[in-house]
Amino acid sequence: MHAAPPRRWDLFCRVIDNLGDVGVCWRLASDLAGRGLQLRLFIDDASALAWMAPGGHAGVQVLPFDSAAEPASKQIPPQVVVEAFGCDPPAAYVRAMAAAQRAPVWLNLEYLSAEDDVERSHGLPSPQRNGLVKWFFYPGFTPQTGGLLREPDLAARQAAFRPQDWLHAQGVDVQPGERVASLFCYADPAPAALSGVLQALAAQPTRLLLTPSAQPLLQAMCATLPASLRLHPLPWLRQHDYDHLLWASDLNFVRGEDSLVRAHWAGKPFVWHIYPQHDGVHAVKLQALLQRLQASADVAALWRAWNGLPGAIAPPDERLAELLSSDGLARWGAGVRAWRATLLGQDDLATQLQRFANAKAAV
Repeated sequence: MHAAPPRRWDLFCRVIDNLGDVGVCWRLASDLAGRGLQLRLFIDDASALAWMAPGGHAGVQVLPFDSAAEPASKQIPPQVVVEAFGCDPPAAYVRAMAAAQRAPVWLNLEYLSAEDDVERSHGLPSPQRNGLVKWFFYPGFTPQTGGLLREPDLAARQAAFRPQDWLHAQGVDVQPGERVASLFCYADPAPAALSGVLQALAAQPTRLLLTPSAQPLLQAMCATLPASLRLHPLPWLRQHDYDHLLWASDLNFVRGEDSLVRAHWAGKPFVWHIYPQHDGVHAVKLQALLQRLQASADVAALWRAWNGLPGAIAPPDERLAELLSSDGLARWGAGVRAWRATLLGQDDLATQLQRFANAKAAV
């Protein structure tokens, strides 16, 4: 008789900075819980969930990170343990895993990358001194990786979405003929690139929707912006509404890992602000994704300039204006949707994660 697939999962998350860690972990936890699993999310800072997921999820229990070391947390041992981004569960919890009659499947969910070595590292074991085995699980953009987060109902939600209704509900008054763009970025997009983008967008009437992280950047520039570029500040949005923001926009500026994946599913032109690393590794990761996307020379130049990479120069004014014109965005968007179609042909991350855990648990 075959053992039943594991249903009890623990997910560990440490919030380093910004919102990417909690964003990815909450999407994953709620996605898995929606498939009938019992999830405990141990997290060291759950404050962002108050606006990111105000209703929570019936299948997800949110607990303080260190409470995993307390005896009460081990009354119902998990069958699968996922540590996000190498965050290391508490030592006492790991000792309890090693002492269990049947050790749980232990997975390290790594950061998303388009680099070639992800395919080589995905699914490899990491034997531990205590006898446990930790398995590396890499999200990615090819069938040889763990895929991307994509909920089973995402396509249906997107098909039923009415952009104008949602924008109206947010108090955004889009005028006839006015385009919509969204801006979500870290505090330091290259100033020259930001100025060039704003001027190029202003060549046609555009409503620029600002997430809270972007608002300080533009406050000092408001008086110098052309009237054809109208700004609208937004509050922090719950995750479903951030999807809606991307779907309602003609162009999206996104940052980090979670919003990058959601920009892919939106199927609209997007510019990625990658999380900067002091050793410059982020430049390699950015280039790897540009190659996967088969981005045009102007799109690639804009991405590099937006991220302030050494020696990066944005496209000349006339080419940037063409790229960000309505016709230019239409051509750019067609390429994004072709790439999205390729990704939709691959199994999503939660499906692959379950399959991988089930296989390891059955051994």
